[in-house]
Amino acid sequence: MPLGPTEQALPGQDQAQHGSQAQHDSQAQHGSQARRAARGGWQNQEVGGPPDDGGDDDSYGVVDRPSGGNIQRARLIGALSLVLVAVLTTVLSASWLWSNAQAVSPVDVPAGTAGDVKTISPSIRPSPTPTPEGRVIGGLFYNGVDDTMPMMSSAWTSQGDSTGLNGGAAGVMTVHKDYDGKEDWINYVAFGSLGKGIVFTNTPAGLKSATIKATETALVRLYDPNVKLIGKATHRPLTVDGHAGHELTIKVDVRKPKLPETFSTVMVAVVDRGDGTAVVSVADIAGSTPQWLPVWRTKVSQIQFSN
Repeated sequence: MPLGPTEQALPGQDQAQHGSQAQHDSQAQHGSQARRAARGGWQNQEVGGPPDDGGDDDSYGVVDRPSGGNIQRARLIGALSLVLVAVLTTVLSASWLWSNAQAVSPVDVPAGTAGDVKTISPSIRPSPTPTPEGRVIGGLFYNGVDDTMPMMSSAWTSQGDSTGLNGGAAGVMTVHKDYDGKEDWINYVAFGSLGKGIVFTNTPAGLKSATIKATETALVRLYDPNVKLIGKATHRPLTVDGHAGHELTIKVDVRKPKLPETFSTVMVAVVDRGDGTAVVSVADIAGSTPQWLPVWRTKVSQIQFSN
């Protein structure tokens, strides 16, 4: 390897291959710095002359190699420097954030008043309370509040109410099947609560008036607004399990082609429940089956109240 620019040729260089260790030391003292610059500094490389002829005394050159302790110390210093830089970066970043956060002026929140808030109507309004439904269970009519009335007999079958009662249920019995080739003629009994549109007061006059209203509603629904009545209605007060009531009876002209009936008897009973409401039973009995009239009155007398 060529010598560095600052190195000087040693006298008796032809003796360097056989020179003493003192000559090597002299060379190290006068040219070590130049050789370091030429060799790139402290690197773990060996710089020497011609290949070794086999003897330690025949080689020349200088080996510049840091000690093991110096390498470990340098690595430790480098690692600590990286940690210190990371810590300082974090501290400075946090300090900058807090400084800027404190620099922001606080915003006053205006005090609200009751008048500031407007009521917003919901897009979906609550559904109204469903109308209670009547039902027939085990031979008993149940209205929407679980008052009961026995059915007429096992010969009757249950169906929904069609007379305008609130939470009503009904039972029917066929009297003339396919009397005109299309329809059956039936007896009909219903039980439920007084319709919502009927005003009720717990007085004899109030009971009578509510019964008349309930009868008018039933006649229109069972027949039609032009229904023909026979004679005058009869009224009588009644008591059911200590509850005051009123009964109305009226005959209806039902004559029509192919129907072997001339009239039906419509009976309506309204009974006070004791809480400002009333129960109602409606019967429409064919003129040819008067035996069911006393049966209906008996069933009304057996009404039981859930309250």
